[in-house]
Amino acid sequence: MSEKLKKEFHAFKLLLSSVPSYVTVVFVMSVFAMNLLANKSISIPLDWLALDCGIIVSWAAFLTMDTVTKHFGPKAATELSVFAILLNLLFCLLLYVGSVIPGTWGESYVEGSENILNTALDNTFGGTWYVLAGSTLAFVVSAIVNNFLNYGIGKAFRRNPDGAAAYFMRSYVSTAVGQFVDNLIFALCVSHVFFGWSLVQCVTCALTGMVAELIFEAAFSYFGYAACKKWKRDGVGEAYFDYLGLKGEVVR
Repeated sequence: MSEKLKKEFHAFKLLLSSVPSYVTVVFVMSVFAMNLLANKSISIPLDWLALDCGIIVSWAAFLTMDTVTKHFGPKAATELSVFAILLNLLFCLLLYVGSVIPGTWGESYVEGSENILNTALDNTFGGTWYVLAGSTLAFVVSAIVNNFLNYGIGKAFRRNPDGAAAYFMRSYVSTAVGQFVDNLIFALCVSHVFFGWSLVQCVTCALTGMVAELIFEAAFSYFGYAACKKWKRDGVGEAYFDYLGLKGEVVR
């Protein structure tokens, strides 16, 4: 067992060194940002519709997952997702420590409201356990769904698995399903239980959030497709593939 763990850890280190650094940075920061922004609900004049600000950045996390899945495979993308979640938890811990350190936020200097605003800012950046737990659970489950569904759809394109049609189809479908799962789990576990959202609001939030994020995915997915073609042309990840015994072949 220990030998297997050592091999898995070595493979993971090779993966981190093989995935272009900008992809890892965008992925980690998007996961962190979407969880922080999920604390803010968007004001919409419709009782049945509810959205949070996490939708403006969560598409980036799914775009990077789709790109990594296409080139490195679903297992690698899922491992990178868990890595991003662990770093997110570390950042959240640091923000919590900062929120409990005695002091005053710059934006709280409003006459007569200093204490109220300072407490509100501490609570926002310090976070709450249920938001963090809900977002972590939602993202882990949705990442697994997205990555393996993306891979499964890609396997159906046997004649031209590296073509544009194959990439866009696997990306759009897996992102739509993954985003719906992510939004629904978070809405049910957090917004429904702690914020009083109705079940209708939870479902509509999941659906409308999925549509909004899918639009972003459609707008920027070409960059993911172009990156995959460049990675294959440049032999990105050869050491990782060789270690896994894949002889440099991309895990489609």
